[in-house]
Amino acid sequence: MTEERLYIYDTTLRDGQQTQGVQFSTTEKISIANALDTLGVDYIEGGWPGANPTDSAFFETAPATRATMTAFGMTKRNGISAENDDVLAAVMNAGTKAVCLVGKTHDFHVSAALGITLDENTDNIARSVRHVVAQGREALFDAEHFFDGYRANPDYALSAIQAAHDAGARWIVLCDTNGGTMPAEVGRITAEVIAAGIPGAHLGIHTHNDTENAVACSLAAIDAGARQIQGTLNGLGERCGNANLTTLIPILLLKEPYASCFKTGVTPDGLVNLTQISRSLDEILNRVPMKQAAFVGSSAFAHKAGLHASAILKDPSTYEHIEPSLVGNARIIPMSNQAGQSNLRRRLESAGLKITKGDPALARILDEVKSREAEGYAYDTAQASFELLARKVLGQMPALFEVKRYRVTVERRKNKYNQMVSLSEAVVVVKVDGEKRLSVSESMDAEGCDRGPVNALSKALVKDLGQYSALLEDMHLVDFKVRITQGGTEAVTRVIIDS
Repeated sequence: MTEERLYIYDTTLRDGQQTQGVQFSTTEKISIANALDTLGVDYIEGGWPGANPTDSAFFETAPATRATMTAFGMTKRNGISAENDDVLAAVMNAGTKAVCLVGKTHDFHVSAALGITLDENTDNIARSVRHVVAQGREALFDAEHFFDGYRANPDYALSAIQAAHDAGARWIVLCDTNGGTMPAEVGRITAEVIAAGIPGAHLGIHTHNDTENAVACSLAAIDAGARQIQGTLNGLGERCGNANLTTLIPILLLKEPYASCFKTGVTPDGLVNLTQISRSLDEILNRVPMKQAAFVGSSAFAHKAGLHASAILKDPSTYEHIEPSLVGNARIIPMSNQAGQSNLRRRLESAGLKITKGDPALARILDEVKSREAEGYAYDTAQASFELLARKVLGQMPALFEVKRYRVTVERRKNKYNQMVSLSEAVVVVKVDGEKRLSVSESMDAEGCDRGPVNALSKALVKDLGQYSALLEDMHLVDFKVRITQGGTEAVTRVIIDS
């Protein structure tokens, strides 16, 4: 079977930046663009030149990419020629190979928002696209509110996109701007657009996730004949987000009938970077990755129930729809209160502890885990804590050093400038090689600022551990999370540490 070309257009850097609380720096945009190019998308929409300093700066320093770098803008304003419209000029001056212009296709928006006639709007679309094409650029037309417009006045919606197509637009992109159209209707309208004369090979789809259907709507458009699919990494975007390319791309490459029918710019070698790229974006956004995210979430291939884990050990396909490594993810069999001995043996093996089936130690470890989970501990993803617990039960815990006691104080006082300042101090007594050692440390940095009690305690602990001090020099705290297991000030506090 001959594979048909399907093009992937990423708008993370433009529409993704419309997400509430998201504002990329120029450096971050460059980093994301390089990651997208590694993944293998066909188009990278870098932003709107002239709309803000960050986007303008990005296009001045945009990385050289295999993907077609695209500048976004809008059709020319009424009463001004395309050649003299300074807003359009800023977009053209970005120098990108492709330019995507958004324009109105819903008659209500033309009259209510633009305050012009329908014919004037159609003429503005055509003249703007012709201007882009005349300068040797690839033109894309984003048909804003197309599905709502088609529902209200199909003749006008079709005439608007036909004007862009006749003017030379390479792609006509049907936008479900409000995100309220259902998949079946997206498929039907897309097919009707193709039947009306816009070739599917020149038709794209741009959906929003307001009904949690953006991915389904995108696939419906592809099923109907559209051949460009737009979206964002991790589903970023205005309101509820855009179509999630982190989900769509592996569907297109790994699921039938798409895998057999279509070829994209993303190769299997590029796809293995998907999980890392998704999580890197969350790092840039300083947010916790969604565990339940399809394909790339840490729970996407996690098997908590003992029956499931037992089957997974025999054949992963019993409870996994794909091999996790295809998208750069990994299988996890967490340790939990629901776990059976199958989970436990697999988890112990990953810690380098071999225990045969039926060994009484398995029951002892499982009982200890359940007892501690009842107190508020959580071993689902705390592999280091689980290994320490198992080694203690098995009598394999090495006696490196012993913390005999410690004390931490935080003093608040006024300095000589009458400013309230903090001073954290820690005292730690450890026993190393049979000898007690006492260490004291403050938490002042080079500028004389207090860095807190945790830092003071860490410095005091590693200050004098004898032969083990050097081993801890490159260890540092990456992150920690604090959670209470019940309400009230007397609640048990659970701390999860990454180091």
